[in-house]
Amino acid sequence: MLNTRKKLVKEKGATPTELDQEVAKAIFDIEVSPSCDIKTELKDVYISGAKDVEVGKAGMAMVVHFPFRVWKVVKKIQGRLIRELEKKFNRKHVVLVANRTILDKNFRRKGLKVRPRSRTLTAVHESILEDLVGPTEIVGKRTRISLDGSKLLKIILDPKDKDKENIESKLPAFAAVYKKLTNKEAQFMFPTV
Repeated sequence: MLNTRKKLVKEKGATPTELDQEVAKAIFDIEVSPSCDIKTELKDVYISGAKDVEVGKAGMAMVVHFPFRVWKVVKKIQGRLIRELEKKFNRKHVVLVANRTILDKNFRRKGLKVRPRSRTLTAVHESILEDLVGPTEIVGKRTRISLDGSKLLKIILDPKDKDKENIESKLPAFAAVYKKLTNKEAQFMFPTV
């Protein structure tokens, strides 16, 4: 149990939930398993939290949050790590997301002279979108505004990844997680030929 605590770093005073501990233990188990090919990369990786998101009829999706400091390493092994975690939690789709900070327009109160472009609301939501779709890539985006004023973001994914790692079955999970994290409606699809 001592070593699994190293895989979970919460903010000061926050107590880890049962799901957080379960995911941290799963990542630790993947790291110590002898047949694992991502063992060396997982050495410095830890999570900052996990939560379940309901995905309509499809069941549940699990969102695993990583600190931004370790995201560069996680991004390299994202596909393999998702596959391993989905084996451990066979009932859920797994989505990996980095923790990012949004600075509001009153950032000068916090003692900053300029607000980095990467800390704006739009940039953070774009980055979350990139994180969500995992090992596949986004090749197009369309915003559809209906007559009642509601917006729907249509995300077109790389058609080369359509058959890989059952991405097609994860599309509703991507939409539900994006709605939960950003409060924006999105529809994920592959281009029709």
